[in-house]
Amino acid sequence: MALTDIVSSPDPHAVYRQLRERYGPVAPVELEPGLPAWLVLGYHELLAVTRQEQLFSRDPRNWHALREGRLAADSPLMPMMRYHPVCYHADGAEHRRMRVPFDEGVGRLNERAARRLIEARCHALVAKFSEAGHADLVNEYAAQVPMMALAGLFGVGQEQSEELVRTVFGVMGSGPDSEEAYQTQHRIIGEMIARPRSAPDEDLTWTFAHHPNLVTEEERYAAMHLTLIAGNMPAISWIAQTLRMMITDPRFAARLRGGRLGVDDALDEALWREPPLNAMPARYVLHDIELGGQVLRRGDCLIMGIGAANDDPEIRPDEGEDWGNRAHLAFSAGPHRCPAQLPARLIARTAVRTVLNLLPDLELTVPVTDLVPSPSPWTRVPARLPVSFTPRRLGDGPQSWATDPVG
Repeated sequence: MALTDIVSSPDPHAVYRQLRERYGPVAPVELEPGLPAWLVLGYHELLAVTRQEQLFSRDPRNWHALREGRLAADSPLMPMMRYHPVCYHADGAEHRRMRVPFDEGVGRLNERAARRLIEARCHALVAKFSEAGHADLVNEYAAQVPMMALAGLFGVGQEQSEELVRTVFGVMGSGPDSEEAYQTQHRIIGEMIARPRSAPDEDLTWTFAHHPNLVTEEERYAAMHLTLIAGNMPAISWIAQTLRMMITDPRFAARLRGGRLGVDDALDEALWREPPLNAMPARYVLHDIELGGQVLRRGDCLIMGIGAANDDPEIRPDEGEDWGNRAHLAFSAGPHRCPAQLPARLIARTAVRTVLNLLPDLELTVPVTDLVPSPSPWTRVPARLPVSFTPRRLGDGPQSWATDPVG
């Protein structure tokens, strides 16, 4: 079964259950016709894979399909799955070396200043459509917020930010335009690095361009690519899926609006139900081994089925209301666990809270069955989330677009 068909299906959890019943916690899938991989469905199996670098590598150069030329050079999977000299595709000491700039960038975040900036920019986005009484909360809101939040750190203006958002969707979609989107993003990164800046110490672009742990131009560009993709698409999905749940699930919405459930609880439930990366590429088997009843061969590709693992009946035997439980694997695990959980939560929490406060009577304007995800083997971002509400004038908010840093 094709991975994109699984992730983009109306009910992927039903598919995961079927695969689990037939194959167990590790199931065969196709990344594209004739290109097999294993989808890790089990919670404990996924933890085992992510925690054992000596058995399961992040480096795609260990993938036999790449070594043997079975992945075409123009495959839409290439931008996500070919090797890049970046911490995401490294193990051990090399991973730790290249991860330092990311950890330092996250550590510089001034949470209070960032929250004010994000609130102002979310307010400005809502103000653009608040008088119309209707909007698409994915394309007009959720898709714009993360890059707006990152713009101050990167020194990016509004027009460039909007172009970068389009490239992120293109790369993560792994569709026909993925390589074009990647190359466009590469051009923009070059422009970002070349731009004069007045306060380089407060600019994350400058940090990546001159950090001593990134020793080649390829490493610097790859670090920027990773930050722009990982800093945007997961947050877009998190915001969109939380808003979708709150608007379409009466039980969930009633608890939230009745004051018995906070925004953080809603965000956590979204991470369980619809993690930002439903499936995550990839690990590569270094030695023949058995996992979940399947015999894996050296060079095999493993896809981390985060959405499936979160729904593993061994750890979630039912869909009880376990608000506050953060044992999900939405941020992965092991040495490659996401370093930006706090900034991501800050962005998502602020975005959700702001639009709910400004537009408290949001209602979906299409049947729930019309809310389909944009095609992708990795994410389940709704293609649109059309809503109506009482028209109101909000003004432009307390702050216009600026590239002021929040570090």
